[in-house]
Amino acid sequence: QVQLVESGGGLVQAGGSLRLSCVVSGSIFRINDMGWYRQAPGKQRELVAKITRAGSTDYADSVKGRFTIFRDNAKHTVDLQMSSLEPEDTAIYYCNAEVFTFQLRTGNYWGQGTQVTVSS
Repeated sequence: QVQLVESGGGLVQAGGSLRLSCVVSGSIFRINDMGWYRQAPGKQRELVAKITRAGSTDYADSVKGRFTIFRDNAKHTVDLQMSSLEPEDTAIYYCNAEVFTFQLRTGNYWGQGTQVTVSS
């Protein structure tokens, strides 16, 4: 069993900063890709940022230069540092991880989501 727990969401004013954290626990042999996704009301879930085990990153065009994703392989965590937040960033943010378990299965796992609301 694998669990992901996000934290750090909340209400912030436009131009402010927020850091989201995600910790993965359970039967973990190795975590491959990790990422942050978001879903606004009435919208499809979209990729915000992802990072490979080796540290290669990919960002949505809308957040480049404002958001930074980083991970700690030893602690099984991935964080998203968000700066210069805009009202358009308002969404539920979900943590995702591809986990290879001790049961020799690889799967994608999701956190429960954390709400980020940016006021103008």
